[in-house]
Amino acid sequence: MNITSFSTLHKKSVTDIMQTCTVTDLPITENRNWLAAHKNNGYNKVIKRLGDDILLCSIDTDHDISLDFMDVDTLRSVLHDSNLDGKTFYLVWDMKHITSMSLTYKKQIADLIYNPTVTLGIVVFYNVEPQFLTMVETFAAMVPEELPVLIKQNYTDAVKAVVAWKEGTLVGESFDNKEDKKDKKYELQKREFLATLGRLSWLNMMDQNIQFPPQNDKLYPFFKAIENLQGDLRENLKEKELELEHIVSNSEKILTEKNILLNAQKELYKKLKSHLEKEKSALTARIATQEMELTRISTAITEKTSTLRQLLDMISSLDIDQTKKSMMIENCRNMIDTELIEKRLNIELTTTDSEFLSKLQKKHPNLNQRELRICLLIKLNYNTREIARSVGISTRGMESIRYRMHKKIGLSKHQSLKSYLTDLATPAS
Repeated sequence: MNITSFSTLHKKSVTDIMQTCTVTDLPITENRNWLAAHKNNGYNKVIKRLGDDILLCSIDTDHDISLDFMDVDTLRSVLHDSNLDGKTFYLVWDMKHITSMSLTYKKQIADLIYNPTVTLGIVVFYNVEPQFLTMVETFAAMVPEELPVLIKQNYTDAVKAVVAWKEGTLVGESFDNKEDKKDKKYELQKREFLATLGRLSWLNMMDQNIQFPPQNDKLYPFFKAIENLQGDLRENLKEKELELEHIVSNSEKILTEKNILLNAQKELYKKLKSHLEKEKSALTARIATQEMELTRISTAITEKTSTLRQLLDMISSLDIDQTKKSMMIENCRNMIDTELIEKRLNIELTTTDSEFLSKLQKKHPNLNQRELRICLLIKLNYNTREIARSVGISTRGMESIRYRMHKKIGLSKHQSLKSYLTDLATPAS
């Protein structure tokens, strides 16, 4: 054995597990990739290959389950791995533990048989649970005539039927049970009944032509009931379509109204934006004017302070009464200090200070302009004497004003005015 053939054999032994069918002596091939897990429904779909072209499908579970959806990708993988792409294959289904199937599964089956992308030669079911037998019979009745569907009791009968079909020796009707042998006519009518019902349920064929038995036939009422059901379903479908049209119409109306509202809001936003831009321009011009005024005031204060210093020097050199001289010097110094405080206040006033004054005025509208100015100076850590000079009153008078402001703001005896104003100026976190 060369290295290449050994490698191929080793790879195959990893993926494929070989057994032998006791009925046909054909090899049964298993592959770990030929399994589809359905965790939500608690089962695994398993596919094995018997011989070259017979697929054995089963459900790996220990309890009854409902088929939720077909494993088309798994089937294609098996066909590809088995070199059966585009070729005819045969299907044997072990239905043990299957008691129902979803509408999705039914529609996928209908798609597979009426819009085929694979070529099925024959389908044989076995171990069919009693409660699922009608479902399987419905499928068998619905399929095209060229696709035989058989129901057998066990694996042995199922496999023998496939082998016989492949050899061209299979005889008898598609159904192999006691009902078939009793009444062929009844069986044919039953098949037609199930096929009609299946096409109605699985394919929504509301206008299918129903093949009625004679009116005196005991099964006639059942077919008539299907016709009535078909008519009722048609009416329900029309009502649903009208309801859907109404919903669509209302939705379009609501959408149109929302678009109108949105466009109106956009237009309003444009106007608001234009208004805000105008306000911004006006505020910018106002700020520029105030800055010019501030520069003018600062320059005037500087000139006034310089003049006061010159006056102070002149008084200091005068030969006059010492008491009067000291008083004049003190007055000049106080005036200089006041001007310096005023200049510093004008320079130091920030946007935060302006916001503080606005906030204070809104919260305490009973404060006048001088009291607001005093609150700002207190917040800026000026002492009582400096504030008194800035507003042009005595220190004692300033203390009286602070006392009245304390009451005006509504502080208790033990609350600090300075602490209150500092907290008010602090932004909320």
